Amino acid sequence: QLNMAKKKEAFLKEFKEGPLQFKPTYKFDLYSEVYDTSEKKRKPAWTDRILWKVKNLSEVASKEGEFPEEENLVSVTLNNYVSHMNYGISDHKPVTGTFKLEMKPLVSDPLVTLSPEGEWSAERDVFIRYSTVPEFPSSAWDWIGLFQVTFRHANDYVTYAWVEDDEISSNKESKQVYIGASEIPKTGGEFLLCYYSNNLQSIVGISEPFQV
Repeated sequence: QLNMAKKKEAFLKEFKEGPLQFKPTYKFDLYSEVYDTSEKKRKPAWTDRILWKVKNLSEVASKEGEFPEEENLVSVTLNNYVSHMNYGISDHKPVTGTFKLEMKPLVSDPLVTLSPEGEWSAERDVFIRYSTVPEFPSSAWDWIGLFQVTFRHANDYVTYAWVEDDEISSNKESKQVYIGASEIPKTGGEFLLCYYSNNLQSIVGISEPFQV
């Protein structure tokens, strides 16, 4: 029935589905793996399904002259599509899908390039050198954070420096900010520097990993 609808209904044609390699998920007697034993004796059916569609962002952007039309910014791969027979509180069995999502960056070159200067330790103040592209929309609320290499969110910083309040030198090519020794983790390890843009609400530059 679903496949027939996908052929007829235009809005369904672009949706994809993984192979049905599990038993029909409807209709079961409650708390069992036995199909309907009531008077209706309904036929088993693959009622619970997962369909997906990727919005063609590149096509939308190309109309505005931002990105080439052939650029695929997002790709989705289905890794796992299964039912869960151990659930019995409904006459349906739940179905889950696990997906791999890949997104290409919207810019090829970083807006901010930054790096630590000298050897970093908790025994002395440390310094960061950074530069931005000419059109970069900087803000007094921008900051540079020290992150462990395994960080997963912009809020995972160990410490940070304000790009204006903690600035100590500036020229046409680059600027320098500092972080006080007391803010540097004494345990050391492998870290990254990330520049957070308040205007863009995202990290726009990441350094190479380095040791503290």
